[in-house]
Amino acid sequence: MPNVLIVLTLPEKVRNEYRDRLSASFPDIRFDLVDHHTKAHQLSHDADIVISFGVQLSDDIFRLGQKIRWVQALGSGVDGIVDQPSLRNDIVVTNMQGLHGAPCAESALCSMLSLARAMPRVLDNQRAGSWERFPLKLLDRKTVVIVGVGVIAEALAPRCKAMGMRVVGVTSAPRDLPGFDAVVPRSQLLQIAAEADYMVLVAPYTPANRHMVNAEVLAAMKPGAFLINIARGGVVDEEALMAALDDGRLAGASLDVFAEEPLPKGHPFWAMKNVIVTPHLAGFHDEYQDLAIPIVEHNIRKFLAGDVAGMINVVRDGSGARS
Repeated sequence: MPNVLIVLTLPEKVRNEYRDRLSASFPDIRFDLVDHHTKAHQLSHDADIVISFGVQLSDDIFRLGQKIRWVQALGSGVDGIVDQPSLRNDIVVTNMQGLHGAPCAESALCSMLSLARAMPRVLDNQRAGSWERFPLKLLDRKTVVIVGVGVIAEALAPRCKAMGMRVVGVTSAPRDLPGFDAVVPRSQLLQIAAEADYMVLVAPYTPANRHMVNAEVLAAMKPGAFLINIARGGVVDEEALMAALDDGRLAGASLDVFAEEPLPKGHPFWAMKNVIVTPHLAGFHDEYQDLAIPIVEHNIRKFLAGDVAGMINVVRDGSGARS
């Protein structure tokens, strides 16, 4: 039977639940659990299967893990896995595509409302005992530009429409979708940015999407607009974003993802009054493992049976091809 290495930088109770529930379903399989990739190096030698979030892995795991045959990503993103230099072509990669619509849509909507209603300022005033009244902003009749049109955007768009917003999607494959007033090609990002009161980033991180939102795009946005990033940190040029926030071209930003995670202590984002920082929480909720673990169990059964085609959400089938 294979050895499974679980790498999870999550609260102890949550990461233990993954190990314990999988162990109960597969008592003949050894499950090793670590809370950081630096603790996985010795265990990598014996691992046949790795279960983790891509952003929580390192290339050393694949360099040392010459027996690894399958990686199960617990998120939808596979950056941090498929872009690792030591990942062999014969390694199967699966993900959790499809689970993030509702939680990430709710997170984006929460961020938009928090920025519009100046919640950081309100909470600072509460802690200081300061009764300060000031005008707030609306979502109603504003334009939200959603960059990246997939499961999350399709869940977010009707929620934004319910708030009275105009919704525009930006994607490499424009198509008519419910909940959107318009869907435009990525080549029009610069033009459509000029219409955005709120820009929400949900595009996957790929080499082509690196710094997709750069100084030029940020400069094209309306004065007083807001940026929400629940995609990946690398999708945004963070230096350009800090400059746009510093000089007031953007009113604020809510950032859940960063080029370096955890966000280092002392990073300027921590102290910026017009920035909300959350620690990669958009898709993390109290029911996630109940949705994810059955998919992992199904995939383990199929993998043990040699039925890669029957696995759920195959990104790479081990033949060197991506689905």
